Amino acid sequence: MNNYKLVIQYDGGRYKGWQRLGNGENTIQGKIENVISEMIGREVEIIGSSRTDAGVHAFEQVANFKIKENMPEIEIKSYLNRYLPRDISIKEVSIESDRFHSRYNTSAKTYIYKIWNEEYSNPFMRKYSMHVEEKLDLKKMKAAAEYFLGEHDYTAFSNAKSKKKSMVREIYSIDFEKKDGFIQIRISGNGFLYNMVRKIVGTLIEVGAGRLHAENIPKIIELKDRAQVSNLADPGGLYLEKIEFKS
Repeated sequence: MNNYKLVIQYDGGRYKGWQRLGNGENTIQGKIENVISEMIGREVEIIGSSRTDAGVHAFEQVANFKIKENMPEIEIKSYLNRYLPRDISIKEVSIESDRFHSRYNTSAKTYIYKIWNEEYSNPFMRKYSMHVEEKLDLKKMKAAAEYFLGEHDYTAFSNAKSKKKSMVREIYSIDFEKKDGFIQIRISGNGFLYNMVRKIVGTLIEVGAGRLHAENIPKIIELKDRAQVSNLADPGGLYLEKIEFKS
């Protein structure tokens, strides 16, 4: 069997997320699988590195699939880009070793969140950022971000749909950039639970707006109570930026 790796970009605005949930579901995985299946004449399953939520975008999603056919990478890339919807594109195709697994071999994932922080809306970025009218205090948000670093049980920052056996995740870094009306938050970690990034960003927004004290975050983490985290940032502002793999 030949193990092909795909590097994918997509605008997730009109999709129900990455993961195929059943027949007829409008998902990124489903769209790509349909085109590959048409290409080789039978059903194929692809495995994605990150199961992004409905409405979330990706600069660099990674997936892999195995087929017996030995097809040139350029041929697969050309076919997929010809027949996929214009809001999904394949950046790279490569043949990997049989041991490569896009989900189990990951060592780090990085997400970017874009906040439009002006009193007026941005018509060009309204589908690709979250509009927060009140001025956010970046200094307070940076102080709050420190409490998320390291390894914690993130039950409070997950969704009830999270089916993982362990809610423990490690966040490596949270960085901020403020430029031209935007606040961009970059979060890197070894993995993220369902809705986790959006809930962390929502909490940082609460701190920046003065509705929550940064010092309350350790207690929220400790309580493991989802009811403590009410602000879920909009999906349109979230982008999967990069996947890193174990060597």
